[in-house]
Amino acid sequence: MLNHTFLAVLLLAPLALLNAADMRYAPAWSNITPKRVIKHLACDGDALVKAVAGLQPGDQLVIAAGTYSVERMWDIAVSGTAEAPVWIVAGEGARVVFTRPDAKQNVLNIGQGGPVHHLCLRGVEITGGSHGLRLGQCSEVWIDQCHIHHTGEVCLSANSANTQRLFLTRNHHHHGGGHGEGMYLGANHGQFIMSGSVIALNHIHDCHGEQGDGIEVKQGSWGNLIAENDIHDTQYPCITVYGTAGKPVNIIERNLCRRSADHAMQVQGEAIVRNNVLIGGKGSGFTSTDHQGKSLNLQVIHNTIINSGHAFRGGSWNAREGMILANNILYSHDKNAIDFPNGSEGVIISGNVVVGDGPKQGTSRGRGLEDFISLSWGGEKHDATPSVEAPFDHADAKYLIETDFNGSRRTGPVSGAVMR
Repeated sequence: MLNHTFLAVLLLAPLALLNAADMRYAPAWSNITPKRVIKHLACDGDALVKAVAGLQPGDQLVIAAGTYSVERMWDIAVSGTAEAPVWIVAGEGARVVFTRPDAKQNVLNIGQGGPVHHLCLRGVEITGGSHGLRLGQCSEVWIDQCHIHHTGEVCLSANSANTQRLFLTRNHHHHGGGHGEGMYLGANHGQFIMSGSVIALNHIHDCHGEQGDGIEVKQGSWGNLIAENDIHDTQYPCITVYGTAGKPVNIIERNLCRRSADHAMQVQGEAIVRNNVLIGGKGSGFTSTDHQGKSLNLQVIHNTIINSGHAFRGGSWNAREGMILANNILYSHDKNAIDFPNGSEGVIISGNVVVGDGPKQGTSRGRGLEDFISLSWGGEKHDATPSVEAPFDHADAKYLIETDFNGSRRTGPVSGAVMR
């Protein structure tokens, strides 16, 4: 299963390096050595703002331990290049906290006043303020191993300008206020979009604001990868993704989502949803319906979805283009394993293993939670590794995915996210 020990270690070691397997989530310039290293030792917010503003391409600013409070609006405006990025990092083993005395401004902005690119912010803690971190006109910006929590509004947002090639990795977000999202990416109705970005290996939890999605990707945002995030205890879905308005699809894979007061995951369309483990949504385990656009071109393949209510619900799938529900494990304790309240004309349904009511086409029967090593309906236990006796050898070879939730190579036609 997803490496929670690895996530916990990151919180204790702010400068932990990406291992070889996870380098695919980093920008192409991630291994470039800084040309100049500057140590910032004065624990003073205004001095830190000035030091950051003076950075040049190739500089690395290493910040000493301490709490840095900035009263004015703080907008980072420095950029690097692909050959000489700018690095702003916490010192090794140092707890570096950015905050402000009130919620009149965001704690930190990047690119609000103009474009910023080839910049890495790593290993800092952000708390208080309005938004914790707000990304504006940003491209090739890497936010890595940051701890954002107990903010007045969303922990991290990128909803005030178009953004491209963001890398949001290995961060820990929780207890945002206001609407309460862990990450709010793109804007309603495609006013601003995020494209070509990576949101991976983040731990997001306790999103209990007025809305409180874990990760929300708005309508029109396209070509993004949302992978290997551990999200739990949210007010709205752990992951909410809208459509791409005809642009390249979003890929949502290998995420662990559990204990949502809404649906565990909600995806409108124009996406590939694969190898996710979804457990314990108060609504459905997975739901898809029209919202700011139509549901279409949506593949839901090789997921393990366990829920007391509906496991899978496709509210707007009837007679829509490119809809596939294949090779999933769909278990419902009280309702439907598969629910198409408005019909399922044209939907490809194949290789699914089910417990609960719903259409029988393209399904075989499972037994119950005894089919897993350690799993509960509410998500308190979430090891979805199949037991030896699990009757999961019914996957449709046409829709087999080469690897599973853990990145292990599949050795047979086994449905669900996790191989034995």
